[in-house]
Amino acid sequence: MSTAEIRLAAITRTRTRRGRAVSTALLSAAASFVVLWPFTSVIAPGPWSLLSACIITVVITTGMIVRLARAPRSDRPLVPLLVQVLVAIGALTLFIWPQGAILGIIPTGSTLEAFGRFATQAIDEVRYGVAPLDDTAGLRAMLACGFAFLALLIDQLVSQRLALLTVVLVAVMGALPMIIALRDADIVWFVMLAVLTMLLLRHSIRHSTREPHRASVGVAISVGAMAIVAALVITPVLPVSATWIGAGTSTRIDPSLRLGEDLRRPTPFTVMTLATRAESAPYLRVAALSGFDGEVWSPDESDTQPLSEGFGALEWGDEIESVEHRTSIRVSGLSGALLPVPYAATKIVGLDTGWLVTPAARTVTTEQRDASGQDYTVESRSVAPTREQIQAAAASPAGVAPDAGIPSVIAETAQQVTADAANDYDRLTALQTWFRSDFEYSLDAPVDGGFDGTGVDAVVAFLEERTGYCIHFSGAFALMAQALDMQVRIVVGYLPGHRTDERRGSDYVYTVDSDQLHAWPEVHFDGLGWIPFEPTASLGTPTNFLPAATEGGASSAPGAQTPSTAPSSAPSSGPEQEQDQDVSATPGGSTLNRLDPTPILLILAGAVLILLLPGAVRSGIRAARRARARGGDAISAWDEVRDTLIDLRIPVSAADSPRARGAQLAGRGADAASVALLVDAIERSSYAQNPPAPHDLSAALDRVLVDLRRPLDARTRVAALVIPRSLFLSRGARAPLSA
Repeated sequence: MSTAEIRLAAITRTRTRRGRAVSTALLSAAASFVVLWPFTSVIAPGPWSLLSACIITVVITTGMIVRLARAPRSDRPLVPLLVQVLVAIGALTLFIWPQGAILGIIPTGSTLEAFGRFATQAIDEVRYGVAPLDDTAGLRAMLACGFAFLALLIDQLVSQRLALLTVVLVAVMGALPMIIALRDADIVWFVMLAVLTMLLLRHSIRHSTREPHRASVGVAISVGAMAIVAALVITPVLPVSATWIGAGTSTRIDPSLRLGEDLRRPTPFTVMTLATRAESAPYLRVAALSGFDGEVWSPDESDTQPLSEGFGALEWGDEIESVEHRTSIRVSGLSGALLPVPYAATKIVGLDTGWLVTPAARTVTTEQRDASGQDYTVESRSVAPTREQIQAAAASPAGVAPDAGIPSVIAETAQQVTADAANDYDRLTALQTWFRSDFEYSLDAPVDGGFDGTGVDAVVAFLEERTGYCIHFSGAFALMAQALDMQVRIVVGYLPGHRTDERRGSDYVYTVDSDQLHAWPEVHFDGLGWIPFEPTASLGTPTNFLPAATEGGASSAPGAQTPSTAPSSAPSSGPEQEQDQDVSATPGGSTLNRLDPTPILLILAGAVLILLLPGAVRSGIRAARRARARGGDAISAWDEVRDTLIDLRIPVSAADSPRARGAQLAGRGADAASVALLVDAIERSSYAQNPPAPHDLSAALDRVLVDLRRPLDARTRVAALVIPRSLFLSRGARAPLSA
């Protein structure tokens, strides 16, 4: 070999090595950012995304520089990995906690302590928080560390051309935020995953040959298009909005009365525990909705004041009996700015500064804190008028025209149901009884019927279907009470919890689960304040004040130990369980929730299906060629032999003649008679002026293909089926030798 040829070969190797290093870096970065993207929907916007992107870029760029600087014949994959780890540690230290580090990049003991604090903070935020999580220092630090590790792993997988493992890793990590946060499937993300799969396969095949061929753009685009189509077909049916809930799961209440998704969680979990001396737990309120625009009930916009200033005076006088209550509450699985309290709260102890109260609604909120992890005690009083007292009191006027924006069917129905009542209280109890006796509770029917809301159209549909859940009962009750010219609002909160066997001193301990999220209406009575009602069928016990002859004038709710105006102070029977739950009994009578693996399995199945698409395309080509070979098409048979050699990584040269190729096949153990038949057929087809009549070549083709695969190991045969290299080679490299 001449000096010029040696120099040209060296230049070619250098260019190939540089191209491989650059393409590896670009694909690794693309895969890392595909993983990063879904997390933007479950973490609030902030510096975390920029920090994670910078860390990914630093890690991937370091690997590319090291590979470009290595000797051409060096093959030590641990070298770039070690350098990347060191650079990643330095970058994380510099960006997150340079204080106390040597030169700001070499971690010390104080650095490790800081990262330990960040890890603890991040774990608590993930455990008790709900999407979108706030961008805090702890979460930001742990995300940066996590994406640094993922970038390292992905870069190593791509550099070793392990396309299957890379795609599975990206698919699982990218899909987890959608699964855990109850998000719908992101079709755009799945399309990006399909495109990434195509590029990774192309990279793996192109750089795995000793003599790289130019990739076929047409075939690559075809396979990629098929992968994208598969993604578009698969993702809409993936149940990634199913919950993935276990110990430490948290939820956030949306006071806009879109409670259906929370109520339909397949696996309920504990959101809080409370302790009280009463034989039954109270209802807990988090928000009061008093404004209605025809479609949406909006939260009370009354003035707020610091908790230290108290809740203000009660709305009833000394002539009306009331009962004091004391309830200790510990929030474990509820996040957000709304704090659950019983009605009517008068004092709260155990909370830090930063909490605000709305005296008109007697609710508690914050702009600086979070309900998660709060442990506090609430003193409250419940009004307990006699039936005669509340019948004598009038409901406060609505303040708007009774028929303002309310369809006539709602107002007419309210008039019909309450026609026999002589006072406002009896009208409301008539409505309450009508809903509880003539309607059914269902979590699924509202969705199937298309009226999952509380607007006037949804209420009209609910009155026709007569099935729904708490927001439909409370929304319909509220509009009908407003049509009767009564001041009404809807309260969002939780039903009474379930009493456990645990005792805290002389107090009973109750647990409140996520599926006890509830909404109920309240009507304002002059001299009495807000009186709640329970129209929802099968939940709680309806409000029913007793006559004066009954001691204390309390509600006659079964099991009620103390007078209360709450819809029920007895533990609710709970909504009917429409969901399929995988539970097992525990000795205490509770249930053990288990993770439903279906969403993850389907995600993995979709990723594997995308990876199997090239093999499916190759199988289709093979079947078509075999069919043509059965009709005597020698060129198709010979093309299939050549592509099979390429798939099996058997050296093949485009300069070989049919006879030279036949000798090679025979030397590899292929049946000599079958090889001779195929060689004779391709020569006659290509060169004879009067080719003979075609005859079946499929049997000879099958025999040769089987003989070629037989001596090879299982790994090579499987790789040829799953990632067929011939599919990605240019037409020039695959052109018939006879042409």
